[in-house]
Amino acid sequence: MKSLARYTRNLPVLLSSVLAALWVWYSQATQEATALFLGIIAGGLVDLDNRLTGRIRNIFFTLLHFSAASLAVQLTMGHNLAFALLLTAAAFGVTLAGAVDIRYRTIAFGTLLVMMYTVLSYQPGMAWYTNPLMIVCGALLYSLCTLLLHIVLPHRPVQEAMAAAYRRLGDYMLEKAQFFDPDEADYLHSKEVSLALKNSHVVNAFNACRSALFYRLRSQHRHPRTVRMLQYYLAAQNMHERISSRHVEYRDFAHHLEHSDLIYRIQRLIVLQAHSCYALAHTVLADGDFVCDDTLKRAGSGLSRALTRYLKHFPAEEHHALQQLVANILAISDQIQRMEHIRLTPMADGEDSRIAGQDIEHWHEIGGIIRSHLNLESAVFRHAVRMAAISVAGCGLATLFHPHLGYWILLTALIVCQPNYSATTSRLKQRVIGTLAGVAVGSLLPYFTPSLFSQLCVVVASGTLFFVFRTARYSYSTFFITLQVLAGFALMGQDLHAALYIRAIDTVLGAAIAWAAVSYLWPDWHYLTLGKTGVRALQGNAGYLKQALAQLERGHADDVTYRSARRLAHERAVALGNSVSDMSIEPARYGSKLQDGFQLLQLNYAVISSISAIGALRSQLYGDARDAAFITAFCQVGQAVADIMQHTDTREPERFQAACAWIEQALLALKPEEHGPAPAANHILWAQLHRLSERLPAYFDTLRHSLDQDDENGPSRAAQPV
Repeated sequence: MKSLARYTRNLPVLLSSVLAALWVWYSQATQEATALFLGIIAGGLVDLDNRLTGRIRNIFFTLLHFSAASLAVQLTMGHNLAFALLLTAAAFGVTLAGAVDIRYRTIAFGTLLVMMYTVLSYQPGMAWYTNPLMIVCGALLYSLCTLLLHIVLPHRPVQEAMAAAYRRLGDYMLEKAQFFDPDEADYLHSKEVSLALKNSHVVNAFNACRSALFYRLRSQHRHPRTVRMLQYYLAAQNMHERISSRHVEYRDFAHHLEHSDLIYRIQRLIVLQAHSCYALAHTVLADGDFVCDDTLKRAGSGLSRALTRYLKHFPAEEHHALQQLVANILAISDQIQRMEHIRLTPMADGEDSRIAGQDIEHWHEIGGIIRSHLNLESAVFRHAVRMAAISVAGCGLATLFHPHLGYWILLTALIVCQPNYSATTSRLKQRVIGTLAGVAVGSLLPYFTPSLFSQLCVVVASGTLFFVFRTARYSYSTFFITLQVLAGFALMGQDLHAALYIRAIDTVLGAAIAWAAVSYLWPDWHYLTLGKTGVRALQGNAGYLKQALAQLERGHADDVTYRSARRLAHERAVALGNSVSDMSIEPARYGSKLQDGFQLLQLNYAVISSISAIGALRSQLYGDARDAAFITAFCQVGQAVADIMQHTDTREPERFQAACAWIEQALLALKPEEHGPAPAANHILWAQLHRLSERLPAYFDTLRHSLDQDDENGPSRAAQPV
């Protein structure tokens, strides 16, 4: 089903390519074919999901940008200085525009590619308007096919995003289940890093769902299927908060219960919940009705009985954390079982059903965002300068070696060069391998495609397969796009064997330029501010904690404000995880920073897990379970903890230590009696806040060490306290 979804998603490029091929075959317009097919590729690369009116608006602005860019290139061809200045300015400008949001970034980069496609399909004997017209027509043809698919399957992108989110959530649950294996209790250190990285995948998948839902929920009429997808989304977020919460110290817990079947039942139930998430993903894609496996229900009942039996055998022990852990896991099972009735459950339009906005509302906001990136501290600005430098170098080499096909050097360099070193080197290797393989196979094309029909078949098939593998296997997609370009040159009657060698050499040269740019022009390891990223993650956690505390006082409400704070905390945790992941690819360049990175990642995940546990408890505090006096005092101490997290200043350790000492005393005074009459929720809340506060000194020390190392890179790059 997952692979079927990928092919369904690529139906527009197949349909538009077939229609273009039929026109070329019927009219014998072989000279215009390459530009037409490249226009289809460009249209596919900037395809952005939206509701129908939003898609039409995106298409209008995309075609406007493509027309202007292609015409500008066409009119400056043959004027080397003007062309170089145009391309350099465009490379810098469109890269900087990407700082606004993903939609600007997508259309801007597509516009840059259209400029290069205009160069590659340029022929001196053709009318000046032919290539721009063909490229725009190709993009328009693809866009019309996407509109047709949207009319037929308007909810398919949301379904695919939702299915991906549930698959990622299932992966996370399987990883979390390993923490309840007694035989692995002494080896959980590395698993915590792996779990944090799995959490990054979940958060990214949730953001894709949020984007798909946001544009469909803006209309006044909410389609029932969109409402159902929203319910799936909110349920997934609820389950993620519960499964990511930490109620016990896993190592001690595993050793304590290693001879009890209770821990194995917990692990088995989490595994079954993961499989239920996979089943939900399949159901969403198939647009069917979810049926919960009875095995999950029986496993939940068995865990409840095992807990009751354990409590009877060990009545003298403190079991609040264990009981809450089991209750939390059983609540996930209850949530999964309720998914059977989502089709039948109406949803009121209110704060609980809103999705946080993500669009730029006013034009003046764009200027402010761009201005904030006009400095070398900004990775976007550094990348924009690199892209401009690459354009200058590429244009020079292209003019020196070959006035036309030599621009493959520039195209390769611009595509391969990524904002950071690790991503560039990864793409560079795949680009070279894919291109060389494509050149090798492409050398056989004249022997197997002697007719126009066979050449068009290769163009259609390779263009479609390029999109099929574009996000999954970049080397494969490079292989297929190389075949398409070579087949396009064969259609135009160019010397294919000469183009083969030039393509291979230019790809290697372009990859070398991209590598040199990220290695020597403001490389990552001179600007990595791990401490600053850690501070931002801690501040995101502070906002999440404040919202959880506010809901403890006011009562449970899964509103957009709470969900936005939770999302921000997880997104900043993802940013920290990405930084550590990039560092781990080049450990020799970062030295002791890498160890600080892993330490910060583990500490941050422990902090966010404790906050998730507090958040998961919000819905249980009612009736006899709610101690109003305790909640008020608890929230006061919690606010003090959040304030420390929000305003961490590593230059004032004495102030931090004094605040921690006050919190420690306040928590001791607040601690419920172990066998007293206080509700169980009091013990659980206190334990979570105490666990969170215990990790703050280690977090502070690691941040301080990281910020000191950042300062050694230069005073201009020192992370400032917030």
